[in-house]
Amino acid sequence: PMAAMLLADLGATVLRIDRKQPAELGLERPLRYQLLLRNRSSIALDLKEEKAVAAVLKLVEGADILIEGFRPGVMERLGLGPAPCRERNPRLVYGRVTGWGQTGPLAHAVGHDLNYIAITGALNAIGQQGQPPAIPLNLLGDFAGGGMYLVCGVLAALVDARATGAGQVVDASIVEGVLSLQTSLIGMWQAGMLSPERGTNAIDSGSHFYNVYECADARWISVAPIEGRFHAELLERLGIDAAEIGDYRDRRNWPRARELLAARFITRTRDEWCSLLEGTDGCFAPVLSWHEASTHQQIAARQSLVEVDGVLQPAAVPRFSKSPLDRPTSPKEISAANTRDALDEWMDIDDIAVLLREGVVQ
Repeated sequence: PMAAMLLADLGATVLRIDRKQPAELGLERPLRYQLLLRNRSSIALDLKEEKAVAAVLKLVEGADILIEGFRPGVMERLGLGPAPCRERNPRLVYGRVTGWGQTGPLAHAVGHDLNYIAITGALNAIGQQGQPPAIPLNLLGDFAGGGMYLVCGVLAALVDARATGAGQVVDASIVEGVLSLQTSLIGMWQAGMLSPERGTNAIDSGSHFYNVYECADARWISVAPIEGRFHAELLERLGIDAAEIGDYRDRRNWPRARELLAARFITRTRDEWCSLLEGTDGCFAPVLSWHEASTHQQIAARQSLVEVDGVLQPAAVPRFSKSPLDRPTSPKEISAANTRDALDEWMDIDDIAVLLREGVVQ
């Protein structure tokens, strides 16, 4: 769904094939809040019916890209694997995203984001020293390692298909996407620059200069002055003598430096620190809730969050100088009218009438 949303945000005409009997999502909510379903239409089919499979193959004939997230082999059993689809449309890019990948001993195992990032080293590396691994929501696996890499892969394959006339299969694995995201870190670890013990490194809360601190009002701020001149500016604005810390890159000085910064930040409220530090070269930002983020001056100035039908949501990104992206549209219910409208972009009116008359689409 994340990949489909991103493609739709960028202007693709995306059609979601849904189930006639809705699947359990695990985290149910009203349709208007299922923001990953925005900017596209849905139709409901029972893919165990031959006529429904035939309808999908008809849709494939006019598609650039098909993406699916079933376990390996499911689409083949349904008669919708890469072979029959690309027989109908040789230029089709066939994108597949799974947790473990299409092959390997775990390929058919059940899992979720947390399981996938666990075997990559990423989960073990996130958190504070002496504490359990910190769970980074499902941002790292599902959305970054899975959805983003699937989009990257299918768009690259689409460029190739338009140049060569031949599509191909894109195998996007969340595990491999998360490994790829760690490329720099894995290199640093092998160079002896990064300890595998979480919470002991420069950018994982081990240092004083890349950390979060509590304020007098129990709110939090972040500082990240990695470079020397930025570090010096932060200390100057905080009124801390650099000599009290010594060489700020020396790990042996980090515990004492953390104590100094913590003692200073706890003396004022978060808003007071924002007044003093935000926008400076001290590399500072407040730690905000989603509600607070929606009114932050930077986010508001660029309209990075927009309200659509009363629901706040991120605007489509990235920004293009020549092709501004449209404002998102709300997720659509599956109804007779919406189904006709959705299919009208893909099929002629007679084919749509047959599908409706025979009950192939709900």
